[in-house]
Amino acid sequence: MGIDPQPGWISGGDKPKEPRFNDPKRGKRLQTVMADAGVASRRACEALIEEGVVEVNGVTVRTLPVFVDPAQDRILVNGEPIRREALVYVMLWKPKGVVSTNADPAGRPRAIDLVGHPTGVRLFPVGRLDADSTGMLLLTNDGELAHRLAHPRFEVHKTYEVVLDGDLDDSALRKLEQGLHLADRDRPGRRTEPIRLQLISRERRTTKVLMELHEGRNRQIRRMLLLVGHKVRKLHRVQVGPVKMTGLKSGSWRELAPEELEALQNASAKSPGERKGRQARVGKVRPLDARDSSTQKASAKRKSTNANRPIDPDRLTPAQKKAEEARARFAKTGRVPKPRRDANGPR
Repeated sequence: MGIDPQPGWISGGDKPKEPRFNDPKRGKRLQTVMADAGVASRRACEALIEEGVVEVNGVTVRTLPVFVDPAQDRILVNGEPIRREALVYVMLWKPKGVVSTNADPAGRPRAIDLVGHPTGVRLFPVGRLDADSTGMLLLTNDGELAHRLAHPRFEVHKTYEVVLDGDLDDSALRKLEQGLHLADRDRPGRRTEPIRLQLISRERRTTKVLMELHEGRNRQIRRMLLLVGHKVRKLHRVQVGPVKMTGLKSGSWRELAPEELEALQNASAKSPGERKGRQARVGKVRPLDARDSSTQKASAKRKSTNANRPIDPDRLTPAQKKAEEARARFAKTGRVPKPRRDANGPR
């Protein structure tokens, strides 16, 4: 009686059976090697494998996981060998109105269109930064590092400078720090992970804060602030893990310095089970309790005064009126409003 074909390859009749490809000791995941070579994104490469258009050492593979040694194994996609390209790591200051996805049906400007790397390699954004947001966006063809930096399991934090409408009081700050319940489209709603906050300034009509989080849920910061009654005016990413955005202006890019790349690799190197605690932060995020006493007293005075003062709709700004309406709808229905859409696609 013959032996059944092993998972991950197709038998060739009575030919000798090939060794298993699903042994992690063989090397890296096939879809990661393909993504690093610029074939497509990691998920698209997984689809190509399952379609049966990928061969490893002459054997068609269809079932994941598949592990390969890029230096030893011959990998073909649609009969063509994949290229072994040098790994490239780029930092971009993404301007407003530019999307971070490589495929946009609406035809808006893409982040990759701003990077003309001399090698011509196909780059992919690390995570997402919505079109209305600006700041630091990493791009690379290193699929493994991109996965580790973007996936919340590895707890690589991202830091944002946020300007919002109105006076964000201490009660709202505490709620944001502790986490809020957000609904998701494709899964049951759940509470956000605790975040770190630093109050930068409070003006008459706006508040500026520094927010640090390691999740990447859809429009998370905007939705969280809307739940506490504030609309975001400006959202600007300033740091990923231990690396800050420096030496750039809007729309420009540069390659990561060796020490920056090493810092990102170290920050995402350990598996979640090996973590003994949160990674060290570069730059101090001052806790709320460390604010000077005068700021706390002024905040307490405003809070006690405003608590007993009825809201006069005629004195609210348009943005504050929208925030009050959104807060009232949420209190009544428990639903978070979906982002607006227009003829030009999602915003």
